[in-house]
Amino acid sequence: MWGLGGGLALALAAVAVPAQLHAQEQAPVSSASTTREDPAVPAPPADANLPEVEPIISEQEFEEEVPDLESVGDDALEAPLESIEEFERRVSSEQADAAPAEGQEAPLGDPALADGDASEAIGDAPVRDAELAAPLPPLDQFDVQPVEFAEAEQDRKDVEIAYSMQVNGLEKADEESDADLRDMFDDLSALRDGDGEAANVAQISARLTEDSALIQRILASEGWYGAAATTRIDRPQTDDGKLAAVIDVVPGQRYVFSEITIKAPPTEPPGLIQDALALEVGEPIIAERVQAAEAKVAVTLPQSGYPFADLGQRDILLDQDTGEGVYTLPVDTGPRSVFGGIRTTGDLAFDAEHVAVLARFKRGELYDSRKVDDLRKALVATGLFNTVSVEPEKTGEPATDGTEYATLLVEQEAGPPRTLAGGAGYGTGQGLRVEGSWSHRNLFPPEGALIVNAVAGTQEQGAGVTFRRSNAGRRDRTFQLSADALHSNYDAYEAFTGRIAGLVSYSSTPIWQKRLTYAYGAQAIITNEQDFDPAIGERRRRTFYIAGLTGQVGLDTTDDLLNPTEGFRLTALVEPEGSLEDGFTPYVRGRLDGSAYVGVGSSLVLAGRVRLGTIQGIDRYDLAPSRRFYAGGGGSVRGFGYQELGPKSREPNPDYDPTDPEEEDDPFIYRPIGGRSVVEGAAEVRYRFGNFGAVAFVDAGQVYEASMPQFDDIRYGVGIGGRYYTNFGPLRVDVAMPIDRRVGESKFTVYVSIGQAF
Repeated sequence: MWGLGGGLALALAAVAVPAQLHAQEQAPVSSASTTREDPAVPAPPADANLPEVEPIISEQEFEEEVPDLESVGDDALEAPLESIEEFERRVSSEQADAAPAEGQEAPLGDPALADGDASEAIGDAPVRDAELAAPLPPLDQFDVQPVEFAEAEQDRKDVEIAYSMQVNGLEKADEESDADLRDMFDDLSALRDGDGEAANVAQISARLTEDSALIQRILASEGWYGAAATTRIDRPQTDDGKLAAVIDVVPGQRYVFSEITIKAPPTEPPGLIQDALALEVGEPIIAERVQAAEAKVAVTLPQSGYPFADLGQRDILLDQDTGEGVYTLPVDTGPRSVFGGIRTTGDLAFDAEHVAVLARFKRGELYDSRKVDDLRKALVATGLFNTVSVEPEKTGEPATDGTEYATLLVEQEAGPPRTLAGGAGYGTGQGLRVEGSWSHRNLFPPEGALIVNAVAGTQEQGAGVTFRRSNAGRRDRTFQLSADALHSNYDAYEAFTGRIAGLVSYSSTPIWQKRLTYAYGAQAIITNEQDFDPAIGERRRRTFYIAGLTGQVGLDTTDDLLNPTEGFRLTALVEPEGSLEDGFTPYVRGRLDGSAYVGVGSSLVLAGRVRLGTIQGIDRYDLAPSRRFYAGGGGSVRGFGYQELGPKSREPNPDYDPTDPEEEDDPFIYRPIGGRSVVEGAAEVRYRFGNFGAVAFVDAGQVYEASMPQFDDIRYGVGIGGRYYTNFGPLRVDVAMPIDRRVGESKFTVYVSIGQAF
């Protein structure tokens, strides 16, 4: 305050001086009066509470020191100023009359100024080049020659300095450490990256400095916290002329834990943090081990009922004399908690009640972060979100066992619910096929999807609509209603079919592979079909009314849904049905599928599969052709076209002309007629290299008229294939040919799809 007041008083005094001088020019009034009344100096407000400031000098002393300009009697002030020329002559004269200093030579006179002039005119410089002095040639004789520039050296190469590198003193530490310190250093070394060449010595020196710091960081990470490293560049000692970049390492002592302290409240069960930390007294203080141990604690606590646990900053106190370290870790466990309610916010795809259907825990169960992660994955798998998160919240509400309820907050951002999809393909026996679909995955919340699909092809045309409820009242359970109409025109039959079906299933998906699966449902079919009737020797058309039930169970122990390498699969399907066509006939369709996979090393897999099918209680020709068994194709027996295997009818060829001597067509057409039993098998050798793979396989199978497989007249197909492995499964291309090919059978077949053949 006192310093600020003194400065303010000085400022006011300094401003008063020019005001006073101006006033004296106007009227002879006293300076003191002028200073007090000058409007240039604003007066403080009347109510201002200013501190009292003691002036440095009194006002009277100040007035006495100010000179009286009117009393100054100096004639020089009244004289006019001299001109610049007079000033220069006077200064020159004074300098000329001045005697030189002691030991200094007198300046030489300039003859050009001997006449007394202050300046001398300078004429034109003499011309010394005769060519420049010569007159210019006439324009018609003027010839301009282009200037030739010297060409830059094209093959110039930058000169580089070759060097070798050497690290001394790392061997003992490398032997003691579980990590390969030399490899760690070589992977990150700037000298190694330089490949033994540098632009100059300064660059080698910079790399040495960088690698010196690197090797000290590596040693510290393995417990050598006092390691030292010096560098030098040695002159060439060999004929190759290389410099030697040398790092001398002194690891020093390796620090170990002498004490491990955890500052945390008691846990349930006791010792939960200590057991998870897994650091022991006497072991080296290795940074990676410490970080991994703390990470395990951070994971174990939320899995064991502590969702709000927080690890503090570790402290490691090193003793340079003993080479020991004292480790301290503070942990705030938070309240031990159980699952409470579920709360959801944001742009909702569905409400908290449906979120609870997806959860694999109940209210009051001990909190386990693994179950929360499982819920998060299930929410993502619905495909209804752009983003979704699940986090615990404290409630402060006590549970009966002394724990505290933790609410799960689910923050949703619903994504676009509509999808357009399409595809096209070609198959032997199936022809060209184009498919498309439109779906709204959440038209009937929660997770009620409407799907409209259509197919257009050379041998199939149709459309259908499906309602599907995912996670219907239970996690992973799906309820589906569908209605479709389809026209099929295959070699075996032609059919116009309408179908209504309902199905409840619990099945695997690429995201969720399940060990046990099941499905059950019912369907009603009306189909008008045409096939060959050997009794009358011609094709006939009939209408079938079919109603039936479906039941299926499956067991899957494989390690991957689309690319299994270990385990086996078993699936059993039973379909009791009744057919009405010239009388009602009940029957049962049954099928058993099995496959097994054995890995041989990391690149080779042996795989095999079998299929047995039977239809009991009905004659083949009383059974609608579309409900019979057929074999052949990519999902059946490769090497044969779709539905190409099995019994065939011998029908007259309408295009055959017996009167044409050049007729090349066969007089008969051989069409598959299907059967009441089927057997199939396959063996594959799968070899993978990187993202690619090669396959060799043998497929076998046959369809029989009898209701039980006869295991005779088995047909074989052999082939090879290629695989390209992606994140969602392998892309498959197979080429196969039949063994002992018969009339009407394909010479070879090609199959393209996603996933292994089985």
